[in-house]
Amino acid sequence: MIFPNDHRPAHVHVISADFEAVFVLNCPVGPVIVRENYGFPRRDIARIDPVLLQNLSSLCRAWENIHGIQ
Repeated sequence: MIFPNDHRPAHVHVISADFEAVFVLNCPVGPVIVRENYGFPRRDIARIDPVLLQNLSSLCRAWENIHGIQ
């Protein structure tokens, strides 16, 4: 999730029913870095990271569309 009233740097919030984590995107080429983790087990973070990296271009474009270019 990218919140429209959020701050830089470009980042996404990954939210489940019980947990939340914030990943800095480091647009345009990564690496994606966990900035905050509220409860996700390490194995879940390890699964989320490559999915975000695989979708980095789309996520960076979405951030730019909402917030403008870094």
